[in-house]
Amino acid sequence: MDLSNLEKLKTQKKMKIIGRGRGTGKGGHTVGRGHKGQNARKGGSKFYLGFEGGQEPLYKKMPEIGGFKSHTFKETVAVNLEIFSKFKDGDEITPETLLKSKILKEIPSGGVKILSDGELSKKLTFKGFKFSAKAKEKIEKSGSKI
Repeated sequence: MDLSNLEKLKTQKKMKIIGRGRGTGKGGHTVGRGHKGQNARKGGSKFYLGFEGGQEPLYKKMPEIGGFKSHTFKETVAVNLEIFSKFKDGDEITPETLLKSKILKEIPSGGVKILSDGELSKKLTFKGFKFSAKAKEKIEKSGSKI
């Protein structure tokens, strides 16, 4: 054994016991809690998430952040006419068809609405959709069925 090979010993510091008088090495009457205030009191360090020292919490002041959601709201997804150029002539198209062809990730509670952006050159049959007025015109003009 050589003195250059010795590793430094890792010692663990003894934990100071709080609240047992001056002889324990951690303060006297304040015992490391400081003077006065909420955290100096017994049971004073128990806060809930969003606590602001007695002030009204931010999430209660701003309901749009707090998460109000209308129970009557139904989300709809808008799809443009140009997407339907992928399908073959004479196909019957439903929202489930769009789901299988991975155009939609999921069918929302409010359904799928077709908008008039783009042109439709194929004759298709649409079932289970909502339509904008212009989209309905373009679909009927192309010879497709609703």
